[in-house]
Amino acid sequence: MRTGVVILPEHPWPEARRHWQRAEELGFHHAWTYDHLSWRSLRDAPWFGAIPLLAAAAAVTTRIRLGPLVTTPSFRHPVVLAKELMTLDHIAGGRIVAGLGAGARGHDEHTLGCPPLAPDAHHRRFAEFVALVDRLLRQDVTDHDGPAYTARGARMIPGCVQRPRLPLAVAAGGPRGMRLAARHGQAWVTHGAAAAAPGAYTEAGVLALLKRQFEAFQEACEETGTAPGGTGRMVLGTRLVPGLADSHERLVDFAGACAALGFTDLILHRPRPSGVFGGDAAAFEDVVAGAIPEIERL
Repeated sequence: MRTGVVILPEHPWPEARRHWQRAEELGFHHAWTYDHLSWRSLRDAPWFGAIPLLAAAAAVTTRIRLGPLVTTPSFRHPVVLAKELMTLDHIAGGRIVAGLGAGARGHDEHTLGCPPLAPDAHHRRFAEFVALVDRLLRQDVTDHDGPAYTARGARMIPGCVQRPRLPLAVAAGGPRGMRLAARHGQAWVTHGAAAAAPGAYTEAGVLALLKRQFEAFQEACEETGTAPGGTGRMVLGTRLVPGLADSHERLVDFAGACAALGFTDLILHRPRPSGVFGGDAAAFEDVVAGAIPEIERL
């Protein structure tokens, strides 16, 4: 089982550089950042752009895979996004994974003055977004006329370092999104139920939820003719279980339970000094440094 870490885009670059390099030193397989214009309780705090931050992180690391988790249609156009992802893949030497999500309702859309979409329209926009990003990254030239997006002679030359394109990790909590993940993604990402706040479940409740979601994803794979074993299954553990990495035993046990359910990747959040994802960063590093080798053997 692989491990990943989310580093929120809130640190000045000299500090952020240490965090991204330290993630690689600790042995994480992948490292991510959130892609928002601002985010929830941190709206009035420092918050930097995900794409230039990932470019900088790619330039100061050599092994670890990197990506946004997730980028959304809330303020991204597929043509511009695909060009930036292609460029990132070249800067990183083929280490980029693009996390794609439908986008939570709220500030990102409001900032651009976009009218709120009904749930069905919200999903249709996401489905078009994912399919078009997929096509753009595979082809030198793409034309598209859809309900939400237009592309006319959109060039993606020279294309991604990774062929036929860089991997997509599609976030989904329901059956329609899971079918998109099965059809277009190299990985499916879940952080549990969309309506559940972090910590809303006991660990036993979280694992029961993840079991139901994994079974639903298997059904989505069957419906789309996708081999379930060929798609990564990622869970954002610390979105569901705060303090998951407070102890070596707790982290390894939870990772083992997720692996037994069929998940392939466990993603944690680097602790912040206080508030959301608050915790002791030094203690976190001590725990994961010892746990990661054990988790990799699961």
